[in-house]
Amino acid sequence: MDLNTITEVRRPSKADEVKKWEMGFAWLAGGTWLFSEPQVNTHTLIDLETLHWPSLTASAEGLEIAATCKVVELDKFTAPREWTSAPLFSECCHSFLASFKIWNEATVGGNLVMSLPAGPMISLTSALEGVCTLWPRNGEPRKMPVVDFITGNHKNALAPGELLRSIFLPAGALKKTYAFRRFTLTHLGRSEVLIIGTRCPTTKEILLTITASTLRPIQLRFQSSPTAEVVKSAIEKAAPIELYLEDTHGSPAHRQHLTYYFAEQIRRELTA
Repeated sequence: MDLNTITEVRRPSKADEVKKWEMGFAWLAGGTWLFSEPQVNTHTLIDLETLHWPSLTASAEGLEIAATCKVVELDKFTAPREWTSAPLFSECCHSFLASFKIWNEATVGGNLVMSLPAGPMISLTSALEGVCTLWPRNGEPRKMPVVDFITGNHKNALAPGELLRSIFLPAGALKKTYAFRRFTLTHLGRSEVLIIGTRCPTTKEILLTITASTLRPIQLRFQSSPTAEVVKSAIEKAAPIELYLEDTHGSPAHRQHLTYYFAEQIRRELTA
């Protein structure tokens, strides 16, 4: 879509070149949402591609994913053999409600910043214990877990002008075993529920991450082998019915039912 309100496109070489933030400014990454509908209150785009951040940086400590990393780049990434949860990258990349054109331009950071409940990059990075690095316009960088960064439907912790720089996935999370469950009303539809469970090979702790069905990610930790009653009770306490999303893709009651159903499947799979 042509954005006929845009009067300027800036291409900085460093983010701190943008010191003063004004109403009407917008960061531009993949632009798959920005160019999808009129932006009547936006007059200046600031292109992040000119910052040339490395998309993916692997180390012994884990994986740093630049906010500008394309979804297709993450899908094609070849992970170290010991990162047993790395197949989740492809599982979540293929959970987009999007055409191949969008898939090749959309960014990981853009999906987080949109903060829609069904955002599959939110599901992936929160389940793998991701930590966001945020750059304010005038201040020191700050870090925040993905599960805290997303605060609601289309809501997050970014301050005006603040920039999501990267998401770091720790090696400890990448070395866990996992179970993945997702449901959509149609074959290529938006996720009604997407739940990921991981289990630590040493402590046997289970981490259950609920997304898509709830307005924000819900994360629950269980020691060793929890019973079905323990898991369901924890979900009931953490996610009351008011926290479930209602839209054309599913009712709160149906999303809640699927959440309990898939959580039990994941519990059995990880404790078998």
